[in-house]
Amino acid sequence: MDAEMMKMLAAALCVGVGLLGPALGEGHVAGKTMEAVSRNPEMSGKMFSNMLIAMAFIESLGVYCFLISLIILFVL
Repeated sequence: MDAEMMKMLAAALCVGVGLLGPALGEGHVAGKTMEAVSRNPEMSGKMFSNMLIAMAFIESLGVYCFLISLIILFVL
């Protein structure tokens, strides 16, 4: 394999493996929030805002993986 092929493989692995964690994390957060709202509907507003903040932090990890894969492809 030449260097260009290795860069493409590294970027694909970075995105594929790196986005697996945030995808599972967001699903877990959303599911647990729905479970909590069904148990205590009065707290749904506070839980929803906390869920959005948690999902924003989780999504930022996915964006970092994507940016690292772009750096691998176009800078290195």
